[in-house]
Amino acid sequence: MRDFTAARTAATADEIWLCEHWPVFTLGLAGKSEHLLRDVGIPVLKSDRGGQITYHGPGQLIAYLLLDMKRRSLTVKGLVSRIEQAVIDLLADHAVAGERRAGAPGIYVDGAKIAALGLKIKSGYSYHGLALNVAMDLAPFSAINPCGYEGLAVTQLSELCAGIDTESLADQLVAHLQALL
Repeated sequence: MRDFTAARTAATADEIWLCEHWPVFTLGLAGKSEHLLRDVGIPVLKSDRGGQITYHGPGQLIAYLLLDMKRRSLTVKGLVSRIEQAVIDLLADHAVAGERRAGAPGIYVDGAKIAALGLKIKSGYSYHGLALNVAMDLAPFSAINPCGYEGLAVTQLSELCAGIDTESLADQLVAHLQALL
């Protein structure tokens, strides 16, 4: 992402990269090591994205948004709002009511976090993006204060509606992101 962003020109097309990660805790630029509560054998990697600590693992859909914010006339706040709305719209497609929480970027369902955001803006270009909990092992979240919040509950879409996996959601997520970006 950093290499792609560093090599961009005004003519470079924007991209959305989708993936799933192996089990890893990532510590954002604002991350404090005390939010890692105990060692559970999962590596901790420092990241140049915004935010605190989070967990990534199989069954979580990651969308990296490599965007020219100037070309799209986007502010950071506007980009965060559009990403959040794309997740809310995706959840609504599955009869799940997602909501924002003031001062805590991401999307929540009944008070539990289902999607986390962490962005990096450099020279008017964004990278990093969002992590949507779909059908994963949530146990590693108990070893951290997710996003720096003690006792923050997390959830995933598979607990709220049956038959959901990352592959079936990928195209839907991209469609919602494209519609709003």
